[in-house]
Amino acid sequence: MLGNSKSRQRLEYMKDYVVFDLETTGTSCYKDRVVEISAIKVNDKKVTDEFSTLVNPECSIPFYASRVNGITDDMVEDAPLFRTALKDFLNFTGDMVLVGHNIHSFDLKFIYRDAEAYYGKIPGNDYVDTLRMARMCLTELRHHSLSDLATYYNISTEGAHRALNDCRMNQAVYEKMGPILQERLKHMETCPKCGNILMRRTGKFGEFWGCSSYPDCRYTRNI
Repeated sequence: MLGNSKSRQRLEYMKDYVVFDLETTGTSCYKDRVVEISAIKVNDKKVTDEFSTLVNPECSIPFYASRVNGITDDMVEDAPLFRTALKDFLNFTGDMVLVGHNIHSFDLKFIYRDAEAYYGKIPGNDYVDTLRMARMCLTELRHHSLSDLATYYNISTEGAHRALNDCRMNQAVYEKMGPILQERLKHMETCPKCGNILMRRTGKFGEFWGCSSYPDCRYTRNI
């Protein structure tokens, strides 16, 4: 679902969605490139399909990146370029809601950058970031990395930092957090502009109610 405007971040539990994850040559969405993209399609809470491919980044993969994800230059030598892999990924996801861990600040920036470069448009799929969800649902935890959440729920972390394994881990974590989020949402007020949750925030003039979709939605209200 390509268009000219970015999608809306949502804070809710979905029964139908696509979990996705990227592995890259580094952490900069300005200069680094994708080396793996994977996704899991979920319908009515059940996994119905998977998509995964290595990607030739057309550059050497730095040692520090390979040390984290285990992907080397030899492994991606005959892999498709991201122009092809991204098109296949977008065909796989269609217009379904995307779910992923820290995708708001990381993965989606790579997707938007390259989709705009290749096609002149960006995906308009709404999305749920499970990092933001975890910070609301599991306030008792000091850290909310995907591995931390999986460990908390006794979900295997074997193969972490390979995209498909992380998707499987993330899908299991999302299903665990879903009922907690639904219960919390019953007692929370929604934003009159976009429908997302209002959260208590603190600014230089004190506390206020702000939309949880900030900076996409900038609604505020005095306490």
